[in-house]
Amino acid sequence: MPVSLLWAVDVYGRVYSLSTAGQQWEQCRNSQMEFKRVTAAQTCCWGIACDNSVYLNVHASDLPIRYQEDTYENQRWNPVDGFSDRLLPSDRWQWSDSSGLQHQPLNGFQLPSSTWEWEGDWHVDENLEGEPTEKEGWTYAMDFPAAYTKDKKWNSCVRRRRWLRYRRYKAMDTWAKIPSQQTTLPDPFSDISCGGWEISEEPGGRLSLWAVSLQGKVWFREGISHHNPEGSSWVEVPLPGEVVQISCGPGDLVWAVLWEGQLLVREGISRDNSKGTSWAVVESPNPEVGAIHVAVGMNVVWAVTKDNKVWFRRGVNSHNPCGSGWISMVGEMAMINVGLNDQVWAIGCEDRVVYFRQGITSSELSGKTWKAINVPRDGDRSHSSASASSLHSAGCFFSGEVRAPSVASDAELDIEHPPGDGAISNAPLHCPEPCVDAHKNTSSELCIEPLKPHIPKVTSDSFISELVSDRKPAKTDAESVSSAVLEEEVVPGEGEVNVLSSDAITCTQSGGPPDPQWSNVDLEEAQIQHVQTGAVPDSADSCSLSSVATYTLALEDQYGADEHPLWAWVSGGGCSVDSHSQLNWFNCPLNTSMLQSVQSMSLSVSPAQTAAWRKQIFEQLTERSKREMDNFRHYEQAIEQSVWVKKGAMQWWRDWKPHKWIDVHFALEQFSGADGNKDGILFIYYNYHEEKKYLHAFINEVTILVPVLNHSKHTFAIYTPERTKQRWPIRLAAATELEMYDWLALLSVSCCDSRGIQGPPSKQAIWSITCKGDIFVSEPSSALEATPYPTPCDQMFWRQVGGHLRLVDCNSLGIVWGIGYDHTAWVYSGGYGGGFFQGLASSTDNIYTQTDTKSVYIYENQRWNPVTGYTTRGLPTDRYMWSDASGLHECTKTGTKPPSPHWTWVSDWAIDYSVSGGTDREGWQYAADFPASYHGFKTMKDFVRRRRWARKCKLSTTGPWQEIPPIQLSDVTILPCSAQSSVDVVPLWAISNKGDVLCRMGVTLLTPAGTSWLHVGTDQPFKSISIGAASQVWGVARDGSAFYRGSVSAQSPAGDCWYHIPSPAKQKLKQVSVGRTSVYTVDENGNLWYRQGVTPSYPQGSSWEHISNNVRKVSVGPLDQVWIIADKVQGSHSLSCGTVCHRLGVQPMDPKGQSWDYGIGGGWDHITIRGNSMEPSRICLSSMTDPSPQAPRSPLPVRSTESSSALNLTM
Repeated sequence: MPVSLLWAVDVYGRVYSLSTAGQQWEQCRNSQMEFKRVTAAQTCCWGIACDNSVYLNVHASDLPIRYQEDTYENQRWNPVDGFSDRLLPSDRWQWSDSSGLQHQPLNGFQLPSSTWEWEGDWHVDENLEGEPTEKEGWTYAMDFPAAYTKDKKWNSCVRRRRWLRYRRYKAMDTWAKIPSQQTTLPDPFSDISCGGWEISEEPGGRLSLWAVSLQGKVWFREGISHHNPEGSSWVEVPLPGEVVQISCGPGDLVWAVLWEGQLLVREGISRDNSKGTSWAVVESPNPEVGAIHVAVGMNVVWAVTKDNKVWFRRGVNSHNPCGSGWISMVGEMAMINVGLNDQVWAIGCEDRVVYFRQGITSSELSGKTWKAINVPRDGDRSHSSASASSLHSAGCFFSGEVRAPSVASDAELDIEHPPGDGAISNAPLHCPEPCVDAHKNTSSELCIEPLKPHIPKVTSDSFISELVSDRKPAKTDAESVSSAVLEEEVVPGEGEVNVLSSDAITCTQSGGPPDPQWSNVDLEEAQIQHVQTGAVPDSADSCSLSSVATYTLALEDQYGADEHPLWAWVSGGGCSVDSHSQLNWFNCPLNTSMLQSVQSMSLSVSPAQTAAWRKQIFEQLTERSKREMDNFRHYEQAIEQSVWVKKGAMQWWRDWKPHKWIDVHFALEQFSGADGNKDGILFIYYNYHEEKKYLHAFINEVTILVPVLNHSKHTFAIYTPERTKQRWPIRLAAATELEMYDWLALLSVSCCDSRGIQGPPSKQAIWSITCKGDIFVSEPSSALEATPYPTPCDQMFWRQVGGHLRLVDCNSLGIVWGIGYDHTAWVYSGGYGGGFFQGLASSTDNIYTQTDTKSVYIYENQRWNPVTGYTTRGLPTDRYMWSDASGLHECTKTGTKPPSPHWTWVSDWAIDYSVSGGTDREGWQYAADFPASYHGFKTMKDFVRRRRWARKCKLSTTGPWQEIPPIQLSDVTILPCSAQSSVDVVPLWAISNKGDVLCRMGVTLLTPAGTSWLHVGTDQPFKSISIGAASQVWGVARDGSAFYRGSVSAQSPAGDCWYHIPSPAKQKLKQVSVGRTSVYTVDENGNLWYRQGVTPSYPQGSSWEHISNNVRKVSVGPLDQVWIIADKVQGSHSLSCGTVCHRLGVQPMDPKGQSWDYGIGGGWDHITIRGNSMEPSRICLSSMTDPSPQAPRSPLPVRSTESSSALNLTM
């Protein structure tokens, strides 16, 4: 799970953040101001400072925030001057927007605030709908407005060109003040809340920001998006009363608290109306005691009343935002906050400690118990680690068990102790789990940490000044520290803890604070512990003493060294945790500080040294094992041969018609020879016309085992070379899912043993992915690309690797990256197995939890009739009114299930507006008939319409993959190179899910995940990218145009400019792959194109040549090997879509090859050959007069050559 932050404000107005992977609060040190409230999202945090101004803190990212400004220059032709800026009075402005209605001169564009900066100067856009224009970027038309073309015609009387300029948001990881409006300023704000990012899943990243002024008015910030994080203006929202606090959830829930204690619910919030339409009143949970605070999430509402009682609202959802009733919860809190996944945080009203609600799941939204977050702040690190370090250096360790250490602030100690007594701050003692058995709150559900003195209740912002005014200066006198006494309560059954006062022990350390003060604590059995640990005391005085060093505090430090902070506000809107998250927030102070001190004293070992050490140990163990085994090779085998059989009952999809499932007996007979080789045979026993027959397959002939999961049968398919040719595998169904996976794991191990394959995939492996996201690898041989007789593609053996991905890329150095359906990037960890593989079929190391999320789509179809308009009554020949994209299969909301039993729904059905062609406000697309080209607006000829519904589902599995947060990717490519390559830093390029081109820095063999991203600027979003063996980078934009990146090298990893490559005539490209010298692309119609004329001196090439059709994906290897995923491959039994195909006859003099060899399929969606740099074996046959290989199979259809015009250069 990606690292995210929990934000909080202490009573002094200082803002802290706590990472989900961290163990301490980090203070925002770039701001000297004090804050009252903060509200967080995943990408930013908003806050109200004590000057009543609103500030924004945008989290730093490798992906910059860029906004594209554009304007159009318009000209008209006249007989005297030709094209000039002399326009007719009825014409548009010389400089205007796209419509021509708004005047937009170049010098009229201003930066919206000081947090922005210009990125370069104005430049001309030389692209028109994927086609390069002439050098100056002009497009021509007969008049304004009209359809523009890049070619000038005899009747072209007007022309225009587009100018572009980018501005970049520069105030990252710092608090930037939101600029004031030009109109009347709103009142000073007292509360603020952000959310609404789940209302629309558009890449724009819209956000809703609500604020409450001191006069009780509610304001809404308009225009907040990914490209404009500050928003544009404040708009007042009418109210039925005065509001004191407001809360906005990630979805469409917005609740507010009235001054009288009632609650308001905002209704009518939708994708097109983020502000909503009206308010509904909800009574307080307790009519006698009004509410003071409310917090909302996706489907939950929590509230706190004036008596600090916590309440949970049941029945809340998007269809019923008001809910149905209140449930009283245990605990007394000052405020409460709901974050991502409906997780809840709160601040105790007595102790001002941040609490986390444990046990919240999708089925248990109210959770189970409160648990205090007990981690130090970064300001405490120096004190805690220094004391632990001094303790460790003195050879003193704690013994016994301290159950309830006293924790108190300076202000509290001044109240409860006379000035002369002093008090030692909370020492970092070892506190076993649980450390709060001795003291609990009166509520049995509260899991509150050690006993804490009373802190005055505060319910308004005035508590900051009250607490600060009552607070005394921190003690700095060394004598007061040395006379401090540590008080502990006697714990029954654990022995007594006697506290003694001792003289100060002087301990000097270079660079550390002078004269640390020690107080000796005599613990039971300390002497025994010292003997057991082998500690040798230096003097009799320290034999049975455990000592704690406390340092004098600086005058500017407002807290004691180990005093727990007093929190005023918490926000978890950007904190992504769930019930299964492993958090280190609940440890006792000693555990963190002691661990830090021990780690600080350990030797610094770099990852490179660790990897080298592991490799050296592995080589030594391998050498020793080989040496010891050689000494016993002359002994005879105790068992020369063994045979074992496993049987089971299954169902088999029979080969002959009518095809149906029949009951069979399945058996695996495996035997091992005297030489250790293993082999086996599969038997399927069935009855045919009451006659017993069997079907068999040799284990060493099985090429792949594919799980075929559905909700009706637990099936898997077995392929052999002959079955692959037929496109008809052996299909078996087990009684249960567990039984199916047991057979799959056993058969997989047997197949690998018979072929001598063990451990993780090699660096040269070929990776492929099915349409269901299953990952398979194949170990290539040198004969795979041999000439003239290569290894047939259908004889390749594929084995499954754990995990779930959408695409994968690799190189021959062993670096493998993958991208999931949810655009999450993953890097291969070097393990094998995972998922359903157990025991010998999987490694125990380098296997991690992996999750993936995808959307399931169904379509609602309607036809128009003159009486009722658009209805669900269609013609008898129409498609189903609820169907899939093709309309051939009925798919209803209630009948549609997740892709397999491993997937679970994580959302409800919602209208999907991100459909190609656009939609109207209700999500409908219109067309003349089914099926046809759909558009997002209605015309007189549109008699049918449809809209797409989406529902998210989630899968959890395991595999050798580690997540690479936080940027989501849509494509990735790694430099293909030879196995003997000496590349130190491996070039890796990627495209974000928003279309940004990125270059990964620091990718090496020891750090395959790299270190950071470098953004490469483009004028339009991209969708595919590939880098060749000579660092030639090609990309495809979303409009289908091709680009080449110039001057990419080790010294300039990002290159310097983009060259616009003309696409094939009337085709839009969708994918590109580059090898050593070859460049192949696939267009949206499934055509495969080869780029001719590519040379080192002219890497852009000259023209496109058509190679084949019915192609889904292409992969070009480091030796210019060409592999594709093809559709509509005809077998002897059936037609398959998604088939792995290999291009035969590819040679340096014939890079296009001659024919196709068909391999495994169908159901495959992706393949990469970019890791196979194994040189093919060459066979010279003197008897052969024609050296060209004979094509074993007919190629996919025709070729044609399309020439292209000259290239244009765009920066």
